[in-house]
Amino acid sequence: MRIAVIGGGPGGLYFSALMKQLDPSHKVTIWERNAPDDTFGFGVVFSDETLGGIENADPVIAARMGEQFARWTDIDVLFGGNTHTVGGQGFAAMGRKELLQLLQRRCLELGAEIRFRTEAPDAAALMAEYDLVLAADGVNSRVRGQFAEAFVPDLDRRVSKYMWLGTDRVFEAFTFAVLHTPHGIMQLHGYPYSDQGSTFLIEMHEDVWRAAGFDATEHEVFPPGVSDDFSVTKVRGFFADVLDGHEVLTNNSKWLNFTTVRNEHWHHENLVILGDAAHTAHFSIGSGTKLAMEDALALAACLHEQDRLGDALDAYESERRPVVASTQRAAQASLEWFERIGQYADQDPLQFSFNLLTRSRRITLDNLALRDPAFAADVVRGAGFAGRTEDEPAMFRPHRIGALALKNRVVVSPMDMYSSVEGVPGDFHLVHLGSKATGGAGLVMTEMVCVSAEGRITPGCGGLYTDEQRDAWGRIVDYVHDQSTAKIGVQLGHSGRKGSTRLMWEGIDDPLPEGNWATLAPSALPYGPANAAPREIDRAGMDRVREEFVAATRRAAEAGFDLAELHAAHGYLISSFLSPVSNRRTDEYGGGLENRLRYPLEVFDAMRTAWPAERPLTVRLSAVDWCEDGNELEDAIEIARAFIAHGADAIDVSSGQIAKEEKPQFGRSYQTPFADAIRNRVAAEAGVSVIAVGAVSSHDDVNSILLAGRADLVALGRTHLWDPQWTLHAAADQGYRGEGADWVAPFRAGSRKPPTARTDAVRPRLSLVRDEGAGESAPEHRRWVPQREAVEALAPVGP
Repeated sequence: MRIAVIGGGPGGLYFSALMKQLDPSHKVTIWERNAPDDTFGFGVVFSDETLGGIENADPVIAARMGEQFARWTDIDVLFGGNTHTVGGQGFAAMGRKELLQLLQRRCLELGAEIRFRTEAPDAAALMAEYDLVLAADGVNSRVRGQFAEAFVPDLDRRVSKYMWLGTDRVFEAFTFAVLHTPHGIMQLHGYPYSDQGSTFLIEMHEDVWRAAGFDATEHEVFPPGVSDDFSVTKVRGFFADVLDGHEVLTNNSKWLNFTTVRNEHWHHENLVILGDAAHTAHFSIGSGTKLAMEDALALAACLHEQDRLGDALDAYESERRPVVASTQRAAQASLEWFERIGQYADQDPLQFSFNLLTRSRRITLDNLALRDPAFAADVVRGAGFAGRTEDEPAMFRPHRIGALALKNRVVVSPMDMYSSVEGVPGDFHLVHLGSKATGGAGLVMTEMVCVSAEGRITPGCGGLYTDEQRDAWGRIVDYVHDQSTAKIGVQLGHSGRKGSTRLMWEGIDDPLPEGNWATLAPSALPYGPANAAPREIDRAGMDRVREEFVAATRRAAEAGFDLAELHAAHGYLISSFLSPVSNRRTDEYGGGLENRLRYPLEVFDAMRTAWPAERPLTVRLSAVDWCEDGNELEDAIEIARAFIAHGADAIDVSSGQIAKEEKPQFGRSYQTPFADAIRNRVAAEAGVSVIAVGAVSSHDDVNSILLAGRADLVALGRTHLWDPQWTLHAAADQGYRGEGADWVAPFRAGSRKPPTARTDAVRPRLSLVRDEGAGESAPEHRRWVPQREAVEALAPVGP
């Protein structure tokens, strides 16, 4: 093949060397506009997984890289005057310049041609002349821009500022130094790359950057290779203690905003993009060099294995996309954590360190316990739970919502069962909720119980608008209280424009084939194309619905529920007032957020008056709408703040389901950051509990969320459908038999986990892994993959 490579960075060079090694007859030409000894930045870091792939593909390159490596196993977190060290990580780094030089040398040895100080010809012309054109021309890729219609790029410029620097201080570990300043929090990410020095990045939110005066050079244009010396001097002053008298080194160092790059397609005809041109992942979880070299390895292998170019490029994209998507999800979580780092300014240093290490949601408590058991034990004993014992998992520690004492931190999330008759729950609900209560959860929530027949989602929804319904719910409440130590809460709501639809398994959100009833909403906008337009609710209708909430609240109290929750999420009536997607009113109940909050708060206040003062009243919110022009996290902060000011005892944080056109970003614990922000910016200071929910399924994740201070309780839904005794089984899995994990007397004989046969001798060739991108409900959410890929899919990326 005749191959043209645009860009002589690590990705382009490594690909060229691999192709020449696989078949010396390939003619490979590389265009690099810089000189061979030019480089920007200082060091690059690799995980052990990446190095294993490099060693298998080209032992020569791997050996030469190994000669240059600085290796270490620790992470140091400096925060609040304390340093916490976590071992067992496994990193290797080297100078970026040295990496480029050894890759250049390998390419030349194998017969590739490198044209330094030369701009590549037009990509379209190269496509006509060469069999394959590879664009590895970086985050500002000219080729990607030229073929934007084919690649369909999405460039997400973030709000934090960062600068890449070096120092002659050799850090002893991967170092996160988080600094409190009068202007806000600044952080340093640094690591050694040789016995001569380290590289580090300074990062801070743009608001902090401006407050600290770094914007003085904002409008200056620095020529290539010229650094922002004014800012470097200020950095040296702020981080003098971390630098310990050592020099700060520059190399084209200036302030940048990180841009997350995504593309719908990575190849077009005989043109393919790679590395930062195709995708980026925030530097806080690893390096772009790592991803680019992994891309190169995969692309070279696919080209070697496939006879047709189109098939090879398809195979490359199919192989790499899931891996890159997983990395980008973790990177996005990490990036956003650092953007919001100010909300953790008052955290205990130990809890903060654990929070930082688990920020991407790939590293968990159990994972850290394997790497550094002593640190994990310290976290369990001390992170936000002073005085607790090491053998008491966080999920089994007691908690209070208002005056209501809960034996543990596990909540059975509200889940619609669509199994009531004329709003009356029956034996199904008794078994369903009763089994969850005897299964060990501290709090069991009903499905959304509707405040009127008109407010039902489907004909199978439960209600609290008649005394018969109240008495039926009372039977269930009595069973929970008599047969378990769990508490039971009721979620009250009105379907709004999402009502008059079929049972979920007959067609979710699809209208009834007959017997439809009129629906209500703040504006006459249908939920989806198949749904009828609702009637815009007038003031008289708002009064009537408010009183329906009051009547249902009183019946809930009479039924004996321990807690009541206003359902203000998921696009139902109260939620649809809060969202600008569904609320287009022009009166005092529409427009700005203050107006959109008016009616939901009116309903909540009326419920508060009708509900016994000693019992908690909570609110479930959709934190973000996942829709263009919808509510975002900052709106959710203010909505939560308003409900807390009106007496909410807890905020139950979900997201989405506001409109059919939503585009949620599913993934492991994907809604937890919203709960985290509400808790740490609003609720904790007010003494209000926060409940996290969404794609949480393991006790390890529950413990990690609690220990990091992201929520006070964790609600699990489908997990409890899979295993009604999930909480007790989680206790058995952790070897815990103490308080908060009590088995009902008839089941106590089964409280010890039965032994299982050992299968250590043979490792399976294939493993089942979860595809987070498919979402919770997608049937294709699991896939069989080769064992090596499974290990990589489950391994953490970077620190």
